[in-house]
Amino acid sequence: MIALDSSVVVDLLVGDRQFAESSGACIGEALSAGDVVVCDAVAAEVQTLLDTQETAMDTLNALGIRYLPTSEQAAVRAGHMQRRFRDRGGRRERVVADFLIGAHALLQCQGLITRDAGFYRDYFKGLKVIVPKA
Repeated sequence: MIALDSSVVVDLLVGDRQFAESSGACIGEALSAGDVVVCDAVAAEVQTLLDTQETAMDTLNALGIRYLPTSEQAAVRAGHMQRRFRDRGGRRERVVADFLIGAHALLQCQGLITRDAGFYRDYFKGLKVIVPKA
């Protein structure tokens, strides 16, 4: 099971000129190999960016992407990692959603498709990070 970061979902859904093709191809490869999921944070972030009456999950389900809620263990890990980030002087651009996405992927999935590889590799050691090829 592979998790998706918000950035690659948005690339696909809004047809981003720079990234839609590579993100779509990477998601397609993951779908052909098994389950592809989004967590609560991704569903919420994507919904805020869509200007439509449809829910983000209606659209994602039609593509074969399903919702997998964040476990209690992953939520707690996300909080610990955000605290570590702040203690290391991390800036406020990183919101709790970033940490929820990483912890969900690390503890509940076998990898994460994202364009933000550096952050996830740094804070979620052992997470398989998959970056769409440009």
